[in-house]
Amino acid sequence: MFDTILIANRGEIAVRIIATCREMGIRTVAVYSEADRDALHVLEADRAVLLGPSEPSRSYLDMDRIIAAARESGAQAIHPGYGFLAENADFAERCSREGLVFIGPPAQVIRDLGNKTVARRTMAASGVPVIPGMMEPGENPDALKQEAEKIGFPVLIKAAAGGGGKGMRVVRSPEDFVDACASASREAAAAFGNGDVYLEKFIEKPRHVEFQILADSFGNVVHLLERECSIQRRHQKIIEETPSPALTPELRRRMGAAAVAAARASGYVNAGTVEFLLDSQGGFYFLEVNTRLQVEHPVTEMVTGIDLVRRQIEIASVMPLDLSQEEIIGRGHAIECRIYAEDPLSDFLPSPGKISFIREPKGPGIRNDIGIYPGYTVPVEYDPILSKLIVHAQSRPACISRMIRALKDYVILGVLTPIPFLVDILSSEAFSAGKTSTDFIDTHFSDWMPALKDTDLAALAFVVDEAVNHGSQAAAVTRQEYSPWKALGHFRP
Repeated sequence: MFDTILIANRGEIAVRIIATCREMGIRTVAVYSEADRDALHVLEADRAVLLGPSEPSRSYLDMDRIIAAARESGAQAIHPGYGFLAENADFAERCSREGLVFIGPPAQVIRDLGNKTVARRTMAASGVPVIPGMMEPGENPDALKQEAEKIGFPVLIKAAAGGGGKGMRVVRSPEDFVDACASASREAAAAFGNGDVYLEKFIEKPRHVEFQILADSFGNVVHLLERECSIQRRHQKIIEETPSPALTPELRRRMGAAAVAAARASGYVNAGTVEFLLDSQGGFYFLEVNTRLQVEHPVTEMVTGIDLVRRQIEIASVMPLDLSQEEIIGRGHAIECRIYAEDPLSDFLPSPGKISFIREPKGPGIRNDIGIYPGYTVPVEYDPILSKLIVHAQSRPACISRMIRALKDYVILGVLTPIPFLVDILSSEAFSAGKTSTDFIDTHFSDWMPALKDTDLAALAFVVDEAVNHGSQAAAVTRQEYSPWKALGHFRP
């Protein structure tokens, strides 16, 4: 087992990894940029090493500086978290050459699964269902149009070398294809340095269902049940839950078996996620493998009781899995909401700034993975995620109710957040009925706006002044809708 691990990341995920390392008696080394000198992960770690300027390319993406920090601090292993270098095969390979353990899958596995068409070929050869489409990428719009006509419209154009919605376009008619293809290729080249795209048949109103897998170096592979991640905005997940309201026990068994087969086919080792699209008839299709810890991993931990970060570290230290598939049982229901510094009034653009006040929700079944504190300034340079709020209850209705209550109790002042938007989604009849799909927000909340009143803004100004200057936790109670100042309690001017 390692005695020192360097965490090549920042924010709430770095704090989350530190918590498990502390439980395991492992010393932690944080790395940080100049913009993150006062970040929570820097304060929580046993040691912190400055990487360089705030630009990611000169700090969190700089392999030389991270390797040097590991060497200088005596770390034997590097945990990449998610984002930055977490799915960079060259970085995993570099760690191995330097005698450092990369806490993740082997470099070649990352490389193969990171190339979407290679991954599709691997899965198809192993009997894992794949969406009808191309097995080889291309960049020529005219040649790709011929392939689109063979597949049949509508088709989905996807970047071969990346994800996150970059280089992705839905095309419903041949007339629109060439322009959409050129645009997707340009975006993919800018985002990933590779303009190759490929085509898949576009599935209308699918669900996004993924299976968490664990695989050790001794050939043992298990899945830890599914997560429903269909509530997405601009192809980014914002609410996740487990179990999926769409899966029957038999469908869960079949999809879980396909996830394990996908891991075996790719030679996977460590924690990963096999993602599927599920259509309205119960057909499921391989989407991709995320070769890292997922943002939404806490919901799996809540229902299974298994610490995924601990398992990652144990597998990386060449310990065998002591879990059988039969031992993995989900208990109750869990939901996660991602809390970003975003402006709901300005199309959810980032809302950086100084945190003036925080009140975290409390109570049974509530977990808040947070990376901020009062007085901390949210920088503009990085992903604006502040925390992940997770709740667990015995049933889905009870879990929804608990999450709504927790969100209404959650107060963050100084930056704007999408908490009112999340409350409205969870309170909607469609979500309660489990009628979720990847177009849920476009279908039900395309013209959503927060319900703010002038009296609320006046109350907010009062609360900010009181909370910052006088320690008051008072707020106006003027209406039934969610507002952060209402959650703070009653005050009398």
